[in-house]
Amino acid sequence: MEFHLRFLLTNFIGVHAFFFFISLATAELPRLQHPTKVDGSLSFLVVGDWGRKGAYNQTQIARQMGKIGEKLKINFVVSTGDNFYDDGLKSINDPAFLNSFTKIYKAKSLQKPWYNVLGNHDYRGNVEAQLSPNFRSVDSRWLCMRSFVVNSEIAELFFVDTTPFVDKYFVRPKDHKYDWSGVLPRQHYLSNLLKDVDLALRNSAAKWKIVIGHHGIRSAGHHGDTKELVKQLLPILEANEVDLYINGHDHCLQHISSITSRIQFLTSGGGSKAWKGDFSANSHKGMRFYYDGQGFISVQLTPNDAIVAFYNIYGKVMHTLNLSKGLYSAV
Repeated sequence: MEFHLRFLLTNFIGVHAFFFFISLATAELPRLQHPTKVDGSLSFLVVGDWGRKGAYNQTQIARQMGKIGEKLKINFVVSTGDNFYDDGLKSINDPAFLNSFTKIYKAKSLQKPWYNVLGNHDYRGNVEAQLSPNFRSVDSRWLCMRSFVVNSEIAELFFVDTTPFVDKYFVRPKDHKYDWSGVLPRQHYLSNLLKDVDLALRNSAAKWKIVIGHHGIRSAGHHGDTKELVKQLLPILEANEVDLYINGHDHCLQHISSITSRIQFLTSGGGSKAWKGDFSANSHKGMRFYYDGQGFISVQLTPNDAIVAFYNIYGKVMHTLNLSKGLYSAV
C-alpha cells in the first residue's frame, strides 16, 4: 500500500501540477490537495454512470458539460462511478478508456482533474487496472482510488467505495463476476473503511463536508435506498454533520432532503443511459426533485454559500438547491 501511494505521488508530480500531496499514513484515507480559485470559491461538475463509448447521448451530455464547465470556470470534475460499461476495464490497455473517456470529454473546460469512485459495473472488470496510475500517462486528468479525500480549503470531499457494502453482489451475483481483489476479507475491509471515514470526517475543519459514493443512501430511483449504507454509513455521516451525499447508480437526477439531519441526498447518474419512468416503490417525504432522464449537476461553493444546479441534456437548469450555513432552501 505504501509503495503504491509513493508511486502515485511520483506520477502526480511528474504528470499534473494540480496535485500537491498524498498522505502516506497507513491508518488514514489517501488525501489530495486541490486549491480553490483566487477569490476563495470552488466549483465542479458531477456526472455518473457514463462510460458507453459515446452512446445513449453520452456525447451530448459531455458537450453540455463543456459549456457549463467553461461558464463556471470549474476546478475539477467528479464521477460517481460506473465509469465503464458493461463490465469495467479488462486491462490497462483496454481501448474503452480512450473511447469512453478521453475521446468523449474533449472540451477545453473539462481538461481538469477527474476524481472518480468505482461503481458495481467497474467491479465486474479488472479493478486494479482501473485504479492503476499508469492511466495518467494516457490521460493525465484521471484519478481513481477506492476511497480518498480531496481537500480544497473551504470544502473536503470524501470519496467512499460503496460497492463492497452491498450484500447481493456477494450472495446473489447472478451471472456476473466481480473482482474482489483488495477487498477480501470483506468484513475487515468494511470495518476499516468505516473507521477511516469516521476519523477523516471528525478531523475535518472544512466549511463544507461532501461525501461521494456510487450507491444511493436515499433514492426513489430503480434501486431505491441501499439498506446496507443506511445501516452502516448514514449514522457516521449524520454524526459528523455532512452537508451533501452525492451518488450515481440510479440513472436519473434526484434531490432528497433528509428529515432527520442536515444532509442533502443528490443523485447524478444520468451520464448516458437513463431509465425512463422507472421508479422504486420508496416514497420519501424529503423528495425535492426527480428527473428520469440524462444530465449532470454543478456545485458552486463559497465559505458560506452553496449552489447546486441540475442540468438536462440540453444544458437547461431544471432544479437548484441553495444552501447556507444555518439556512437551507431549494427552488
